[in-house]
Amino acid sequence: MRNTDRGIHHISIISGDGQRNANFYIKALGLRMMIKTVNQDDPSNYHLFYTNGSGKPGSSITFFPWPMAKLGKHGSGEATTVSFVVPSESMGYWAERFGAKGINFDGPFERFGKQLMGFQDPDRLQLELVFDPEINNLKKWTGSTVPEEHGIRGFWGTTMRLTETEETANILESVFGFEEKATEENATLYQTGSEIGNSVILEQVEPKDGRSGRGTVHHVAFRATDRKKLQQMRQQVLDLGLSPTEIVNRHFFRSVYFKSPGGVLFEIATDGPGYKAVQDEEDLGQALYLPDWLESRRDMIEKRLPPITV
Repeated sequence: MRNTDRGIHHISIISGDGQRNANFYIKALGLRMMIKTVNQDDPSNYHLFYTNGSGKPGSSITFFPWPMAKLGKHGSGEATTVSFVVPSESMGYWAERFGAKGINFDGPFERFGKQLMGFQDPDRLQLELVFDPEINNLKKWTGSTVPEEHGIRGFWGTTMRLTETEETANILESVFGFEEKATEENATLYQTGSEIGNSVILEQVEPKDGRSGRGTVHHVAFRATDRKKLQQMRQQVLDLGLSPTEIVNRHFFRSVYFKSPGGVLFEIATDGPGYKAVQDEEDLGQALYLPDWLESRRDMIEKRLPPITV
């Protein structure tokens, strides 16, 4: 049975300046800022959520902007690449768009039967566009700065570089519903049957020291359909001898966090209730969203946050 309701939920990144980040992901890549909120563990800083327009699980790339953060250094034991999926016939459009906006890119080249381009965001996060005919008919977002027929539909997946892959592969398969599909040299592809966010590549590499900072992935979140499924998956993680957190209420979803054996911080997040459960359509990405427990501090929080316009 194809796991159509399993896969990547969102990916969260450490970035630098919030306005520069918004300009790139909205104006250059055509994503929608779905939620502008604060880091619930550090309300003095933003947490920005960009999606394909609908906010469907598998489309959310989120950022913790810390303007004073040092540039990160990629190493082993981390997710190093975020891959978006776009329609198969849009390669010429994106090459022209990147050229017009001064964005350097590599490719196109082929991996696991798909054509892709590699590029970086302003904080040197490694990004990819994967040109996939399987998503050509997915619903488009009409409000994008990119024409509908070429727009990003969500994630294709992510690449993790690990010194040991076996235990992480076991979690992908036994807890998150992925299946091993193919191997090319030191890289193995795992996939689910979901439309977007369905792919993880595990690369086995030699140990290399990295440093968290701007342009590095903070965590990768995987889907749980609802709270009951989240509880079941948390128990599976416990049974593997790992140490998941208790369930955390993030208001638009509920989450559990744990460190994977390969070193990547994993989250399990519910599909619902979703972004539109906490804000009206006209406020999404415009008005600062604060959970109820922070509302009494809104004036102070808003005064301290630098403005971000979209």
